[in-house]
Amino acid sequence: SKGLVLVSLLGLLVLLLCGTSEAQSNQDCCLSYTKVRLPRWALKGYTEQLSNEVCDIHAIIFHTYSGLNACVNPKEGWVKKHLLFL
Repeated sequence: SKGLVLVSLLGLLVLLLCGTSEAQSNQDCCLSYTKVRLPRWALKGYTEQLSNEVCDIHAIIFHTYSGLNACVNPKEGWVKKHLLFL
């Protein structure tokens, strides 16, 4: 029962992340932020996107263990806490 709930939640997370703006390489830019608050345990690392370089907005790109990338607003409190955790 607990395993089924966990698998369902992971599936929902994947679906939500697939609908977000993603940065696949250094040439891609985040155009908007995801509204989904990512759990810490799903994060493998991050990349910082600066608006004074190629892209238009500042963003943190969280990389997940499942291979997905999520663009988030670096000014949000939960993002700052997750960065400290990483």
